[in-house]
Amino acid sequence: MADRVHPRDSPFHTETTPLSLSRPSPPDSEKPVPPPGTYVIQIPKDQVYRVPPPENASRYQSYTRRKPRRSSCHCCCCWFLGLLAAIVFLSAVAAGVFYLVVRPESPNYSVESIAFKGFNLTTTSSPPSAISPEIHVTVRAQNPNKKIGIYYERESSVKLFYSDIKLCDGVLPAFYQPSKNVTEFQTALTGSGIKLTSAVQKGLVDAQKQGKVPLELDLRAPVRIKVGPIKTWTITVKVACQLTVDKLTADANIVSRDCDYGVDPW
Repeated sequence: MADRVHPRDSPFHTETTPLSLSRPSPPDSEKPVPPPGTYVIQIPKDQVYRVPPPENASRYQSYTRRKPRRSSCHCCCCWFLGLLAAIVFLSAVAAGVFYLVVRPESPNYSVESIAFKGFNLTTTSSPPSAISPEIHVTVRAQNPNKKIGIYYERESSVKLFYSDIKLCDGVLPAFYQPSKNVTEFQTALTGSGIKLTSAVQKGLVDAQKQGKVPLELDLRAPVRIKVGPIKTWTITVKVACQLTVDKLTADANIVSRDCDYGVDPW
């Protein structure tokens, strides 16, 4: 082994130096000779780490274990958003195809006739006596659809109002209306012990003298739509009709009518 060589300007020379500092010998002409004052440091291989040292191993493992969790959570979110987008897209496509194939149209409703009984408003007793009216209403329902049938189910309601005062109520019959069909049905509305104030009774009497008694008919009917062999869930049809009649007798005539139609899908 070659003798250790120290720089010229180093006054110290110790044999117990832990690291080997030597100037490389120039056995080969191809290797350059280091300039004076240059050291070659030799480190044992057991002190060269290609993995974290033992004191940092636990920290390294905890860091490497967290990455897959974050990646897995990120992938789950991506899959969920992709599935949701696919469901929305397919629903929109199905609705568009259904509309193009079925061409749904709204049913039409109107009040054809109305007859009154039990309105004794000629007396001028004070306070006014209670009345128990009975009213027969004929409703016309038209289904203009070519491929849609309508099931009218039970638990319907029909109410008649005058100036926000309910005069009587009743229900509609349950029946099935096929496509391209017009059905007229009659329902009886009754009221018992309806107490009117003097102002309300006077208003009804004056309206009859003018031949214009304003009334409001409110109709609620649970229905199910049938398309081919498929039936939908129960939805509620809402019809509000503004009526004007000339008198409150059995031979009353409808002066004007205006019905609005709506649907409550849930």
